[in-house]
Amino acid sequence: MFNLFLLQTLNGIQFGILLFLVAAGLTLIFGIMDLINLAHGVLYMVGAYLAATFTAQTGNFFLGVAIALPVTLVFGIVLEILIFRRLYERDHLDQVLATFGLILILNESVKIIWGAAPMSVPIPEILSGSIPLIGPLRYPLFRFVIIGAGLASAIGLYVLVNHTRVGMLLRAGAVNRPMVSALGVDIRRLFMVVFGLGAMLAGLAGALVAPILSVEPGMGDSVLILTFVVIVIGGVGSIRGAFVAAILVGLVETLGRTFGPILLRSLMDPSAASQTGRTLAPMLIYILMAAVLFFRPSGLFPAKGSN
Repeated sequence: MFNLFLLQTLNGIQFGILLFLVAAGLTLIFGIMDLINLAHGVLYMVGAYLAATFTAQTGNFFLGVAIALPVTLVFGIVLEILIFRRLYERDHLDQVLATFGLILILNESVKIIWGAAPMSVPIPEILSGSIPLIGPLRYPLFRFVIIGAGLASAIGLYVLVNHTRVGMLLRAGAVNRPMVSALGVDIRRLFMVVFGLGAMLAGLAGALVAPILSVEPGMGDSVLILTFVVIVIGGVGSIRGAFVAAILVGLVETLGRTFGPILLRSLMDPSAASQTGRTLAPMLIYILMAAVLFFRPSGLFPAKGSN
């Protein structure tokens, strides 16, 4: 039982890291631009497709990801210039409708370009092994790489936001956007940088998950829902909150699906326990969100100025 718990805890952390990569950009966009972007999950999907395409063309996963990230960055900037820039001054209903329409357009575009059949990306041979944990227990090396890449991205983002001039402007823009603009800062360029960075982080999550999940149209939709849960729990505009909340959501999601049916077997027969556990497990995340909001309506670590 302990071995299973350890494995699922690592799986939960890995899943949480992927959620953080998607949520980090979205919480900055929402916190600084006050923009509700339902299409952010599409950038996760685009990153996965680009990584799969460039990996197939180059024959090297690392090179494929290295090419996919700047392409996703440019794609996000183009979307910001052509579409999202026109939504900043609109109300949230217009933003929701416009970005929902963009989801439909980009999902269909992916089907036109790559087809509706799922794509797969092989795990690089150098990362295809496993690492011993306790006794005979082993854990896939590639999943450790995902955790490491996510932690490195989180540290880099923390340094960027808290210890650079760009980060200072981002934090100031989140608190008082008109004042930052009045001081001579090109607020449009700042928004473009934030949006491009968020697109690249989401694309990185998609690229990292491509070898362990099938790459298919609409794969970003379910991730988007959990991403908004992460942002609400962590606090809008807070990178630290997004990281902590993403790990919490990843652990609750993974451990709940695994141990929920096991715990219920003491109360009902195995078949009913399995079915009930699978039904209740997805609810645990929303119960967690409701509990956090009850005690801290602004989230665990709300950004300054958002209380």
